[in-house]
Amino acid sequence: MVNRLTFCVIIWCFLFFGTTVCAAQEGMKNYVLYTGVAKVKGEELLVIRKMLKDGELFYLAVNPRTLSSQLLPASGITLRQLDWKSAKTYFQQTAYFRALDAARKESIALQDAGITHGFPKEKGVTLTIDLCPSHKPLDRIIFTSLIKEFAKTEQPVPLALSVTGRWMMAHNDDLNWLKELVAKKEIEITWVNHSFYHHVSPTAPLRTNFLLEPGTSMDFEILGTEMAMIQRGLTPSVFFRFPGLVSDQEIVDKVLAYGVIPIGSDAWLAKGQKPAAGSIVLIHGNGNEPVGVADFIKLLKSKAAAVTGKQWLMYDLTESLEDEYGTGKS
Repeated sequence: MVNRLTFCVIIWCFLFFGTTVCAAQEGMKNYVLYTGVAKVKGEELLVIRKMLKDGELFYLAVNPRTLSSQLLPASGITLRQLDWKSAKTYFQQTAYFRALDAARKESIALQDAGITHGFPKEKGVTLTIDLCPSHKPLDRIIFTSLIKEFAKTEQPVPLALSVTGRWMMAHNDDLNWLKELVAKKEIEITWVNHSFYHHVSPTAPLRTNFLLEPGTSMDFEILGTEMAMIQRGLTPSVFFRFPGLVSDQEIVDKVLAYGVIPIGSDAWLAKGQKPAAGSIVLIHGNGNEPVGVADFIKLLKSKAAAVTGKQWLMYDLTESLEDEYGTGKS
């Protein structure tokens, strides 16, 4: 039987995008929260989702020590179900739960909740590119410029894409192009959940805007986006970015209950924020923020000599946070 979330996602995409785009959604059923410990090749992973994919049982799991995620077929693994509280106790000193706790503590403000700064060992930044709903094509120059600048020093180039369900459904060619770059090992992408619908009102105040709009379904916004990722061959990470970087403590607590870590930014380039070593840089790659894209290209050019000398690097989001929260410092 198709659960309510699956049904809603299928109906929504049929209404807005038609049968061709939405056919892939039909292979995913009973996508639900689930907590357990899976033993894979001698290593224990935390399971956070369970699903039927094309008739086969799968789990979405996170390595609590490295923050990396993976899809696991049920066959061939040893699994022990736990409630969330017991799982947190079992893995309490790992980077994953320490990062969740840190994100909760940094979520009082109405904007930019969660973790806003990485902790690399050397100079460099973590690049996050938001793909909000847009009729415009992907700003491919961001990716080709990165590949060109780092061709001799850092391949694949790591970056994080904060992707919405609506963007994925409307930009199949752009998504396939990105997947080709990954397959050729030119870039490495951490897929960040940026909500499904990303509703925004030009007139509503922030306290009732974006995900704070009354009646918002968090199952649809979070789990629906993960379903859309998986059906397109992507592995959802354990990171979440609030649309507009807008939230309150109540919505942050709801998001954390899904086991995902809110990620903000201390260097939104289009707003004039200047990156420093360890900054989580934010630009939009959906065609709607030419100023931010232009500023990032300028930043790359200004760091050309440091890039060549390996004195300025791009950092993987999971590794940057693992370095900090896996050490017991915070």
